Amino acid sequence: MSEMPWRRFSTGYGTFCSRRGGPNQPTTRTAREGIVPLLYAHPVGAFSEDELISGIRRVLSGDSPGVVLGIGDDAAVVETGPGRLVLTTDILVEGVHFARREVSATDLGHKAITVNLSDIAAMAASPRFATVSLALSDDVELPWVVELYGGMRDACSEHAVSIVGGDLSAAGQIAISVTVAGEVAEGREIRRAGAIPGERIVVTGALGAAAGGLRLSRAHPSKTGGLVGTDWGRELLRAQARPTARIGEAQTLARAGATAMIDVSDGFARDLWRLCAESGVGARIELAKLPVSEWLAPLAEELGEDPVDLALHGGEDYELIATLDEKGVERAAAELRERFAVPLTQVGEIIDHGLEAADAHGRVTELQPKGWDHFG
Repeated sequence: MSEMPWRRFSTGYGTFCSRRGGPNQPTTRTAREGIVPLLYAHPVGAFSEDELISGIRRVLSGDSPGVVLGIGDDAAVVETGPGRLVLTTDILVEGVHFARREVSATDLGHKAITVNLSDIAAMAASPRFATVSLALSDDVELPWVVELYGGMRDACSEHAVSIVGGDLSAAGQIAISVTVAGEVAEGREIRRAGAIPGERIVVTGALGAAAGGLRLSRAHPSKTGGLVGTDWGRELLRAQARPTARIGEAQTLARAGATAMIDVSDGFARDLWRLCAESGVGARIELAKLPVSEWLAPLAEELGEDPVDLALHGGEDYELIATLDEKGVERAAAELRERFAVPLTQVGEIIDHGLEAADAHGRVTELQPKGWDHFG
């Protein structure tokens, strides 16, 4: 391919050089530019693995605190602190977790990082480094890959995380596997196991908006009309495409004495059940106290969705469920409100066994741990 002429093109993440255009095209590079030997709007199968890695390195270039040796060698070398290393990994598979027609590459890249950061947050740890393994089908074009990594870079920049390596492969469909390493002081990690009967159950933020966004994005156009352009429609779609990792909030909960914690990825009820199972306890939830997203009310009116059901079972909110004593709840709620403008809602209590839901009239029923299950 070396005989092909070059042409520069722009994307949202820099200016790149492709092999179309004049043979003597001058090349330059600024802080937001890269010169990458890749073809504009051509499938990735037209390039070698080394050419793709070269382009990815330029997208991810910049300051990397704690990185001794990053992308380009057989393995990365990083500096670690005196505490414990916390590791997590997650995978997003096309057709299972996302559809390209429903999400931009930038948002998908951002989300691929964020869902891992949320797991690190749930341990009350601080994320430091990430690796990304990417499988690409032969119809994927270069600008899509560039924007995917741009979204990853933006998510990492928000929390001073460095992408230090990964792998590339051809495949029948896109798969994005991210591993994040974090750090926590010895003995200070918060686990799912640790909840005690009598403790309060709390949750950050609001629930159900991400599931509402998914319902809205997949509803038939004849039903949605101009709904996606409304304020509430945009908020629901944003919640689904760009979740927030509650890293600082988790550390606030830990300082307030949280005994157990988990992030809401597969649904509030399902993830609460998981926390209880690991702790060997049960839980009773007061449905009237559940912090249902305000943006679900118009969705219910327009599409008939049940806001409480979405809040309980929808998933992908990436809020935090934690258990604390009463004084800890007060302390955490005040600090979260002051530092992050994030509400903390007490929604129930840890009991000896069972998963229960009490309605506004005090009637108690079994709470089914429904939610996302890859194999269910």
